[in-house]
Amino acid sequence: MDNYSKSELKKDKENSRSANQNKNGKKQSIKDEIKFLIKGLNNEDGLIRRSHSEALAHLGKAALPELINVLLHSKNVIQRRSAAKTLKLVADPKALPYLIKALTNDSDSVVQFSAAGAIAIFGEDAVNHLIKVLESQEHTEMQYGLAAWCLEFIGAKAPNAIKRAAQSNNINVRSAGISALEEHIRNSQDKDAIQLVKNAVDDSAENVQIEAIKLVGKLYRIELFIPILISKLNSKNENMRKASILSLMQLNATEAISPLRDLLKIEQNKNVRKIIKLAIKKLIAKN
Repeated sequence: MDNYSKSELKKDKENSRSANQNKNGKKQSIKDEIKFLIKGLNNEDGLIRRSHSEALAHLGKAALPELINVLLHSKNVIQRRSAAKTLKLVADPKALPYLIKALTNDSDSVVQFSAAGAIAIFGEDAVNHLIKVLESQEHTEMQYGLAAWCLEFIGAKAPNAIKRAAQSNNINVRSAGISALEEHIRNSQDKDAIQLVKNAVDDSAENVQIEAIKLVGKLYRIELFIPILISKLNSKNENMRKASILSLMQLNATEAISPLRDLLKIEQNKNVRKIIKLAIKKLIAKN
């Protein structure tokens, strides 16, 4: 019995050693595969890059460290672009901070766009990261625009987070939050969200007002907004006048025909005059 036990023990140890070797060998094989696939992300042939990207996405989390390293440190811009697109396919939220870094630090605009496209898929997990970008004073207008676009894309997937953003003390965040409410209001007719838009139309910041006015035009007709939009035709800000005219036209607000005619008599800006004439023509056709 003792001899049998010793024999079995020896066999178990050998099997264990063999299993560990196989496991280590498999790990090394995956590492080698990842390195090969990563290298292919800088191939000039787009179809080859795409196939390597999809293969890396299939490997999932195992590919994450190498993809992040390439995204942040590769000197090859094509490889950085491909890494950002691949991280979108991998869809692991752990990549978020690094995608934000690429959005705000990479010198290549395509990398920034690709990073934004990846960030947007993470929904509510991405909102606080994006708010930090919008709150910062260190970024470019394009980077702010991409962060705002991400929030708009997320929209109804994270309505509570978006509503909080729409009430931020920061003008950039508030403006982006208001704009991102469109899908949620359209889907739910959330009264609290509609009230946020109503408040924003008279916000202390003109940029926020303009975003709210643009949003109103994209929604179904909400009666309380029509007189507010008509009153905004008298704004000294030409962009606010433009936004109000376009929104009234989009909403088929025929009651705005007379105020628009009055505005046309005194409007000095040529571009605004063209928009007024177009709006009057379309609204008369709807009347």
